[in-house]
Amino acid sequence: MATNTSFQLFSSSKDKPSLGLGFLESSEPQLPPPPPSVEVLSSEVSSSVKYTVEPVYLDGLTLLKGRVSTKEVLGLPNSDLVPGIYEGGLKLWEGSLDLVKALRSEIQNGCLSFEGKRVLELGCGHGLPGIFACLESAAEVHFQDFNAEVLRCLTIPNVNANLLEKAKPETVSEVRFFAGDWGEIHQLLPLARESEINLTSSSEHGQASAYDVILMAETIYSISAQRNLYGLIKKCMNQPNGVVYLAGKKHYFGVGGGTRQFLSMLEKEGVMAATLVTEVADGSSNVREVWKLSYK
Repeated sequence: MATNTSFQLFSSSKDKPSLGLGFLESSEPQLPPPPPSVEVLSSEVSSSVKYTVEPVYLDGLTLLKGRVSTKEVLGLPNSDLVPGIYEGGLKLWEGSLDLVKALRSEIQNGCLSFEGKRVLELGCGHGLPGIFACLESAAEVHFQDFNAEVLRCLTIPNVNANLLEKAKPETVSEVRFFAGDWGEIHQLLPLARESEINLTSSSEHGQASAYDVILMAETIYSISAQRNLYGLIKKCMNQPNGVVYLAGKKHYFGVGGGTRQFLSMLEKEGVMAATLVTEVADGSSNVREVWKLSYK
């Protein structure tokens, strides 16, 4: 396990690609228009889809994960994702579990506290990292996923199942749910700005409406979506004290994305610093990582 490693993608100038961010120009096929951004109310939980629950054991912490049928929810075969239509929210990805473990470790080491914080989980799916933030006394936790159906059929039932059993009545977080594409969802998120923050302005301006902690797991697999994701982070993240915890694979083979590509975009702009929190090598050829992002 590696910890507290600062990120530097290129060791020398000869290692740098000659086209700047040209590798982010994806050859992925043209996607259909995204669905409209909507807030999904907790009362809109689906009652027509079979939802079952089972425990997830995370080094002494037990959370609950739901299970639903992709075919029943979306009329699709049990596929990991269909780009532009379904972005994998019904599957519990390994990075989500890595992220919860890393957050727990950060709290135990005195590096993080959720108490009283405003939290946003992007690409939430099951919502386990956001649920963990609720259990750690966050003031507000907002869950975002591409598909409203994922929120109605999986995220909301999963939040309810975990919080009804574990949350302390005196520290119940305000939870809300939002569906939409990263390029548009800022228009709906209550604590997001209409434009990316002016990083040259005083840090005292505009920070009442911003998230203290942004959580995301397995969100950087698509090269074409990385720019929108990074733009959304800058519209949502509190300056100067906001943080992002990002879990993902170093490389997503066959798809093109990965943590290193995403972090190189941050490095080129020079606005945020990235620190490696933990690295997970499970014997496969791909390494999973959790990174902490903050303003320089």
